[in-house]
Amino acid sequence: MLDDRKLEVLRAIVEDFVSTTEPVGSRALAERHSLGVSPATVRNDMAALEDEGFITHPHTSAGRIPTDKGYRLFVDRLSSVKPLSPAERRAIQSFLEGAVDLDDVVRRSVRLLAQLTRQVAVVQYPSLSRSSVRHLEIVHLAATRLLLVLITDTGRVEQRVLELPGSLSDDDVVVLREVFGSRLHGARLVDAPGRLADLPDAAPVAIQPVLTSVMAVLLETLVDQPEERIALGGTAHLTRHSIDFPHTIRPVLEALEEQVVLLKLMGEVNDPTTVHVKIGEENNVEGLRSTSVVTVGYGPDEGAYGGLGVVGPTRMDYAGNMGQVRAVARYVGELLAGS
Repeated sequence: MLDDRKLEVLRAIVEDFVSTTEPVGSRALAERHSLGVSPATVRNDMAALEDEGFITHPHTSAGRIPTDKGYRLFVDRLSSVKPLSPAERRAIQSFLEGAVDLDDVVRRSVRLLAQLTRQVAVVQYPSLSRSSVRHLEIVHLAATRLLLVLITDTGRVEQRVLELPGSLSDDDVVVLREVFGSRLHGARLVDAPGRLADLPDAAPVAIQPVLTSVMAVLLETLVDQPEERIALGGTAHLTRHSIDFPHTIRPVLEALEEQVVLLKLMGEVNDPTTVHVKIGEENNVEGLRSTSVVTVGYGPDEGAYGGLGVVGPTRMDYAGNMGQVRAVARYVGELLAGS
């Protein structure tokens, strides 16, 4: 374990390197930070930090830079994330509240995260597997055609047109609405098959064929083949950090192009109360092992609707990015819960 002074030296090295991109020397640390010790003592502390693998020197200069292990300790010892100013909070709230539907909420969230952090922003659409039914509307378009409109508690809307084998009266449609509504309202989508299992036998005989067709469409589109989606923005910000990817940025860009990679990143996020940070080699995806990933869930504390976060170089403003990611997630969760 490091004593408090060495932890303070590590903190100063991380902060200086993040802001200047230059390896940090002992004299500069002693001059810029109130460490209360001489440059010689700082040098000794830096030597101890290097022996422990928390910092390293990139070339023959006297300066040092943090390692992944050093960043990890820095993040773990953060006393608090950087708070947003009242003006920033008002701007976030105003920008997100202007959204007209779920797609707009996600698009605005991606733009906002990328602008605030100047990193790559990733936002997962509310997962159908974590969503519940708010309303199921059955619209009688024609004698032999129905429109099914399912609205989840996260504002997601799924629509399907169903062609019927025979004609249906308006009264039959009313019965269909009541039968499905009583079983599905408030139910989690993953529980839908169980809620509907005995429905054909319990329904009036006259509408059983149509009811069976409606059931098949609902289960096929919303349970058997759930569509999970990811929105990405701000990849151009990576070009600002070319110094952090001295060999090539290509593996990072290739990883970000893979929806399955991004879905895996967000799929691991199910807690809206804790911001998670994966640094360098901690990332399971090989193409992202030169980056840090900051993520958090959004939605009620008992279960996130989905996840969002940012991807950037390991040399990032962790306290600031963690605060901004958490703030946007909180506003998105509140907005969807009240939609």
